[in-house]
Amino acid sequence: MKLISLLGQAVAVLLLGLGAAIAGNGEIVIGQVAAFSGPLAPTGNHMRAGAQLHFDAVNASGGVHGVTIRLVAKDDGYKSEETVRLARSLLKESQPLAFIGFVGTGNVEAMLDQKVLGEAGIPLIAVRSGASSLVRSGDPYLFMTRASYAEEVEKIVEQYATTGFKRFAILFQNDAFGLDALASTERAITKASGSLVAKGSYEKNTTDVAAAVKSIAAAKPQAVIMLANTAASAEFLKQSRAAGNLAQYVALSVTDAAQVVKRLGADQAEGLVLTQVVPDPNSRAVPLIREVQDNFAKFAPRDVTLNHTFVEGYLGAKVLTEALRRAGPNPTRKKLRDALEALGSYDTGGVVVSFSARQHVGSHFVDITILNRSGKLLR
Repeated sequence: MKLISLLGQAVAVLLLGLGAAIAGNGEIVIGQVAAFSGPLAPTGNHMRAGAQLHFDAVNASGGVHGVTIRLVAKDDGYKSEETVRLARSLLKESQPLAFIGFVGTGNVEAMLDQKVLGEAGIPLIAVRSGASSLVRSGDPYLFMTRASYAEEVEKIVEQYATTGFKRFAILFQNDAFGLDALASTERAITKASGSLVAKGSYEKNTTDVAAAVKSIAAAKPQAVIMLANTAASAEFLKQSRAAGNLAQYVALSVTDAAQVVKRLGADQAEGLVLTQVVPDPNSRAVPLIREVQDNFAKFAPRDVTLNHTFVEGYLGAKVLTEALRRAGPNPTRKKLRDALEALGSYDTGGVVVSFSARQHVGSHFVDITILNRSGKLLR
């Protein structure tokens, strides 16, 4: 009787594990935990909307192997401890096959530190971070579909160094994201024989940039590189220009141009340079963007705009869907992870994403854009 009881418990555990890993009830559940409130709400909402648009298009065409995809999302408010708590809650409640679109370096680092992915055997794809700490993590369940921050800042510094800029300053968020990008930027400036004349910080989930504005303006840099999220970047730009700092301002892709224009107005935002890790959402020259535009018109997402963050969410969902197709009918988390590693070079439509057993950073696309006086981005 005791042996039968033990066998029963073992079978129950096995079935529980399988239940958490397979597509059931005629649908595949994908989970997302991101900031849908607070300063980073526009980022989380656009990542979610982009992924949802792709899943809507796939479902309208019959799903994957006849099974529809459902995205379940929870709001962490950009707080790392909430990311972990809600991810575990989502795993228990909804049993997702994969995670997608988490936002924030510290938030994803917390997932890895707490071994949430490894314990559940669940892949996480298309995080909104390009931190070196994540690139170097070697985590077998993390798959990144954007270029690294190091690649972004290298392109920035290289571009300005070749035009005679030597005096750089840095604004950075005082957390895992900002400190990681700061180290990469300092290395890039040194490599280009430039000079770091000042740096200033602000705290996560705030726009308290006044001290940084003052110290950086006093150093009279030629260019200021902003390792900041949208709200802080906009406030820093506003205050810096009011203080008479005439430097060139450059922001990483985590700053959204449209939101800066909305906060400051086109006249104050004019001249802001931003890196991008996906193609221009307004260009029909790129097949991926044509696809996004056509689906956006067809399914009409509400309360979002077609911006670079939206495209980033869509791109991640497209890569995930391709891996689901390759995983075959009745996919498990393991089959899906293996399919992602076996992806090779997948052309999403002008943007190639490449994964292998040794390479989990799939894209190296970096572009540089600038806001004109009408508030439009130009290359």
